[in-house]
Amino acid sequence: MHEMVTTADRIDERVSQAAVEVRDVDFCYGSSLALEDISFDIPSSQIVAFIGPSGCGKSTLLRCFNRMNDLVPGARVTRGTIHIDGVEIHSPEVDPVELRRRIGMVFQKSNPFPRSIYENVAYGPRLTGVKDKGELDGIVESALRGSALWDEVKDRLEESAFGLSGGQQQRLCIARTIAVKPEIVLMDEPCSALDPVATAKVEELILELKKNYTIVIVTHNMQQARRVSDQTAFFYLGKLIEYGETSRIFSNPERVETEDYITGRFG
Repeated sequence: MHEMVTTADRIDERVSQAAVEVRDVDFCYGSSLALEDISFDIPSSQIVAFIGPSGCGKSTLLRCFNRMNDLVPGARVTRGTIHIDGVEIHSPEVDPVELRRRIGMVFQKSNPFPRSIYENVAYGPRLTGVKDKGELDGIVESALRGSALWDEVKDRLEESAFGLSGGQQQRLCIARTIAVKPEIVLMDEPCSALDPVATAKVEELILELKKNYTIVIVTHNMQQARRVSDQTAFFYLGKLIEYGETSRIFSNPERVETEDYITGRFG
């Protein structure tokens, strides 16, 4: 007699699986090797921080996950595989545009569209075919609540997004990202241009978003990595030097290079 597999079992199984599996990846810009022999897994529903000095490959790897590097002439994965939810993202049947909907991206500098606050958030859902005003209203409110911005902007939705502060603009960009219901959210130094108060709000938001998304964040801020991430990956000269639970990486790193970096001896 076969055991019944419940919905809860399937959810538990999905959560326990890796959201991203990277195996033996080499990446080149033209003839220059930017990443070499990268292998690790990113667990579902966790926050993973990429740390390391400038030019070590953190952002390059991040952009591999949604194939943003495809837009750079001569940039390519030359070896290895990247699986997301079990699918090799460079397979011919994978549509890069659809991939980028499933894997949202928040950039270092907030980049709202020259439109109203409402239209910034509604833009993605409109592209995916949502036309009903009532449905769009619900999506916009939900995304702005999800980015902890609703109470600050609910009475000025038709005003230009450029009227928001830098921190509010970055949270608006996060709202725009989650409005299309991605599975993974990539963040490339999302707080580097923000003051400490705005940074704290975005960090609180990142921790809240973990309830619904797998999040990968590139940061130069060691304290930020320590505060928000479950796992930390340390990169140096295009190689993954060490990867593990953030608490262990910062308290008891296995590699001397990791210890030297997080204690400020270089970088």
